Amino acid sequence: MQVRGEHSPVSTIYDVAARAGVSIATVSHVVNGHGSIRQSTRDRVMHAVRELHFVPNNAARGLSSGSKKVIGLVFARVPSEWTTCSSSEEGTLLFTDSVIRGAELAAQRDGYSLLLHSTGGAKAASAVAALTGATDGLILTDRVLPERRVTPFARYFPIVLLAGSGRSRTSVTVRVDNRLGMHMMAEHLVVKHGLRRLAFLSGAAGSPDSDARADAFRRTAEALGATVEPGEWWRGDWSSAGAAVTVQRRLRLGAPLPEAIACANDSSAIGAQYALSAAGIQVPSEVAVTGFDNIPLARHLTPGLTTVHQPIQQLGVVAVEALLAKVSGAQTHARDIVLPTRLVVRASCGCSSDALAGLARWRSDDAMLVEEAS
Repeated sequence: MQVRGEHSPVSTIYDVAARAGVSIATVSHVVNGHGSIRQSTRDRVMHAVRELHFVPNNAARGLSSGSKKVIGLVFARVPSEWTTCSSSEEGTLLFTDSVIRGAELAAQRDGYSLLLHSTGGAKAASAVAALTGATDGLILTDRVLPERRVTPFARYFPIVLLAGSGRSRTSVTVRVDNRLGMHMMAEHLVVKHGLRRLAFLSGAAGSPDSDARADAFRRTAEALGATVEPGEWWRGDWSSAGAAVTVQRRLRLGAPLPEAIACANDSSAIGAQYALSAAGIQVPSEVAVTGFDNIPLARHLTPGLTTVHQPIQQLGVVAVEALLAKVSGAQTHARDIVLPTRLVVRASCGCSSDALAGLARWRSDDAMLVEEAS
């Protein structure tokens, strides 16, 4: 479809074929991911698709072949500058795998198959366009496409954003309460431990989740009288390898280290702990390290990782439920679904065994704070 305004004419497969100088059969093969098409031809067709903001009619309206009983989950590759793609993604997939498990269970429960696709960079829009012809709806995870670039697809095709600003008018967004989670983390480090010099090790640039976590951590810490080091010193990419290199670069600056490093996710915290240990710096006695996610591995680290728990598998479940509601045409006013987070205290923040044992016996009335002695 061509989206130039509320009353603009729509473009058709014939328009795309004319723009690309190919047959409509070739356009169909390209956008649906079928056939053996030369890469130069495929690129020309997808360029025309992007220019015309075209969404295949059968995907947009679901009239040609009815429901395919397939939904797609598209996640972004980690474009790490420091490692090979496979080693960089290994840690981040611990999170993605849990999301997939939840999504797959929810999809199967309603008789749908789940199609997985990883993409990134300039090819992401083309991948999404192609998948609209092969699925009944799509779930796009963090950073697959900027929200503004999702809009032309979402106007005519069911799309759910898994992470985002929550302000999209065309897609349902499913996310977690990043701000409360990082508010609790900053408060714990500053008030409980009396730490004043902090750092936030970010996720990938442009990530709504990372940006929200960084902003909440900095605001809370500074309101409590602490300082947070400049963000340009602490740029990660969600991966443990990227975090390790970021810490190593910070060490080479020679300036005194912060008293605590709050990481945007658990994989980054694992990399940070590794880099500090390799440099002979003890965690937490010299530098505290914390994460966000509460992946299963977090409790088995030495020291155990203090982190913010988010319901990772439930994210996948809720995203599928929201998508299938859109696929079925059900009326819903829920555009921004926010799942709760809670603090999980272990030893990496500096809590002693005795303190953990005492805290484990306590729960706040609203259950927003959970301490574990394990």
